[in-house]
Amino acid sequence: MAAHQLIVGGQRSGKSRHAEALALRWLRAAATHRVSVLATAAAHDEEMRSRIARHRADRPAGFATLEEQRHLSRALAAADAPGHLVVVDCLTLWLTNWLMPFEAEPDLPGWQREQAALLALLPRLQGPVLFVSNEVGWGVSPLSSAVRHYVDELGRLNQAIAARCADLTLMVAGQAWSRPVEAELP
Repeated sequence: MAAHQLIVGGQRSGKSRHAEALALRWLRAAATHRVSVLATAAAHDEEMRSRIARHRADRPAGFATLEEQRHLSRALAAADAPGHLVVVDCLTLWLTNWLMPFEAEPDLPGWQREQAALLALLPRLQGPVLFVSNEVGWGVSPLSSAVRHYVDELGRLNQAIAARCADLTLMVAGQAWSRPVEAELP
């Protein structure tokens, strides 16, 4: 099993930059190493198109870009290979695409199937994955039930991913706080 890592934090905490720095270190460690960024964002407005363009422009040379807005397990399985690190940026937007899509209805059954497929796939992957996700549960409680449901689902998703990762990093004001993930107690 490959050693995966979850990097969480608030908006503009440095999550993507930290993931890219780790991936760049991986890429430089061996001539046979490869890195891909699996981007989950959907460009529905000009501001998001600008964000996506900035992320692409800031990415280090040598990183391939893959895009998948909903079927993350299929995209990870297709990209998986020994010596190939994948940065998933980010779980937050991936969940948004399922539960709060821009011009469609939420697909809770589809989300549950896809989440189960991803969690089942992780132990079988040959290459490591760096997951980027937001920690949104520290703020004010959202007023709408749909947003509260989303925040709850993201918290559960982050916990499930962390339980399958070797390391967890919390980004605070651009600083990384990391520790190995402890095995669950019996």
